Amino acid sequence: MTGALGGALLVAGDVITDVVARHRGPLDAGTDTAAAISLVPGGAGANVACWAAHRGCPDVRMLGRVGADSAAWHEGELEAYGVRPLLVVDPTEPTGTVVCLVDAEASAERTFLTDSGASLRLGPEDWRDSLLDGVAWLHLSGYLLFSEPSRALVTRAVGAARARGVPVSLDPASSGFLKGLGVDRFLALVEGVDVLLPSRDEACLLTGLADARDAAAELSRSVPLVVAKQGAAGAVVARSGVVRARVPAVPATPRDTTGAGDAFTGGFLAALLRGAEPEEAAAEGARAGAAAVERIGGRPPGRTGTEGRE
Repeated sequence: MTGALGGALLVAGDVITDVVARHRGPLDAGTDTAAAISLVPGGAGANVACWAAHRGCPDVRMLGRVGADSAAWHEGELEAYGVRPLLVVDPTEPTGTVVCLVDAEASAERTFLTDSGASLRLGPEDWRDSLLDGVAWLHLSGYLLFSEPSRALVTRAVGAARARGVPVSLDPASSGFLKGLGVDRFLALVEGVDVLLPSRDEACLLTGLADARDAAAELSRSVPLVVAKQGAAGAVVARSGVVRARVPAVPATPRDTTGAGDAFTGGFLAALLRGAEPEEAAAEGARAGAAAVERIGGRPPGRTGTEGRE
């Protein structure tokens, strides 16, 4: 499966403000824990869009919902990465915020505290089929499945894409939220999706299997192509119930693993849209993921080479 050359990538999903706190060692409950704190633009969907543009996709568009409090900032940040912002400004809710707690002494592993704000209010009224004009690929952030309005948008968007022959990919986004949604409901909601890009934990949760390779193979009986991201263990590409490739990770020195999976997805989609086969595209995703963990925040280097302030 390869993308249609020359077309745009449309990403629909979350645009979030990230507060990244890098601390050393365990959090000290009831008192202070020293940390280096950065305020950076984020959101799984927006991160994917920025990484796809950074890895060579010439026309990337981002549909999301933000609050008036930071709409101009997020539009400017997306444009700086070469992404065309298609942002809906929510009249009442602020932009979603995620506090990312990153243990700088434990492989930069992170824990998220999430206030979704306006992001999960993206709904069917924000969709129009003309958004697919000139689009060769539609990517959906899995966070859209965790609210009723956004689920309705996903249904409309997938139906419109299938009617036009536009392939659709989806990243499940959060094993924690998936547990609340339920596996059966998730699998019903992603019917019609062409590519699923779960993390190792998400793939195992969705199948009840302990091994990511077995889980990817099982998921590919329902979704034509599954690429399971395994962090430092690389990735698994599965089709038609069979693991077709195991892609090694690219060595990196982690500073912050926030957005590493989003970077993988962005690099993967950019390569597909250049005509790469899935196995080659997964290798490009691994390279993007390695670049991401060596930075603070979930975005690639900007055009000016800046990153979040500490």
